[in-house]
Amino acid sequence: MTELSDEQKRDFEAAAFRRLVEHLRERGDVQNIDLMNLAGFCRNCLSNWYREAANAEGVELGKDQSREIVYGMPYAQWQALNQTEASDAKKAEFEARRPKDH
Repeated sequence: MTELSDEQKRDFEAAAFRRLVEHLRERGDVQNIDLMNLAGFCRNCLSNWYREAANAEGVELGKDQSREIVYGMPYAQWQALNQTEASDAKKAEFEARRPKDH
């Protein structure tokens, strides 16, 4: 197995993140509540983690800015184009599994 340098690891992680974000942008039909219920994270989580990483490095990045980076457009625009009303069952599942920070 090839030993990776820290720089290579960072570059590959960044490429994987970009691919994940691209995939999620292409799959607007997949609702955030479905992601949360199945995987415990969603697009908003990714944008929060992005913002936290930026802020930890001294770069002030707002919630709207980080969401636009992940969604590829303003969040309100994405919601208008893609978001549907969640069923009562999905909402109940989310509440039962809701992470402490949501």
